[in-house]
Amino acid sequence: MSLIAIFRPFRPWIKKEDVSTPVPTQTEIPTWYKDADRFAKMPNGEYYKAPKEVCPFPKEGTTDDYGKIPTWKACPAILDAFTTGYLFKTPYDLVFYKNSQGIIDVKIDDPNYKDFCTPRPPMPQFEHPKGYYQNHFAWSSPWGLELPEGYSALFMTPMNRFDLPFLNSTGVVDADKVHLLGTFPFFIAEGWEGTLPAGTPYMQVLPFKREDWEHKVEILDQSTMYDKMVNNMKFYRQPDGGVYKNSVWSIREYR
Repeated sequence: MSLIAIFRPFRPWIKKEDVSTPVPTQTEIPTWYKDADRFAKMPNGEYYKAPKEVCPFPKEGTTDDYGKIPTWKACPAILDAFTTGYLFKTPYDLVFYKNSQGIIDVKIDDPNYKDFCTPRPPMPQFEHPKGYYQNHFAWSSPWGLELPEGYSALFMTPMNRFDLPFLNSTGVVDADKVHLLGTFPFFIAEGWEGTLPAGTPYMQVLPFKREDWEHKVEILDQSTMYDKMVNNMKFYRQPDGGVYKNSVWSIREYR
């Protein structure tokens, strides 16, 4: 049985089919990720052959075929970042430019969305991200979120979207109790001016259950540490990789 995340627009003109309607992250995986190679290639386009140092076990029935060399594209942890949670998307084209005072500013032609993205002065005593303008902005989402009792939501910059020219502050909201999301500060990369088209993912939300945790530190003896490392290598270091994805990975669905 799936849990339900309820998104509601808080602007009377927004319909279910609106470009800003929140969607599962898996529907907005960027093209550059999809087009990337799962295995490393040589300049001539052929795949590199993995040396024994990368994979100590040859393919079954061979003595020297250690498969290909997996790239970051083969990492399920990165894929999970692109497919976990939901995305909020811009409702209108946002044009960022330097104004006559040389300060980064934003232009929004549609009067319905004048309050969606608002300029702000520097935040006193907030550690400023290097490489981003001091003057910043704030998203004011036209959508609210309601989660089941006992669940909160982590709001952040869309993960691994380093192609996006902004960086959000990160926050946690108890979205089972608070359904209007307020504002989320963000920063524009220094030197960037341009347009964020309508439908650009601007915020990723990850629902999670509120639970109390404790932690402990466990120091292993040298023999135990060695055994764990050897067993880990024997299990995961197989030709062409893919062991974690095929044997360990738990697929989660967001619809």
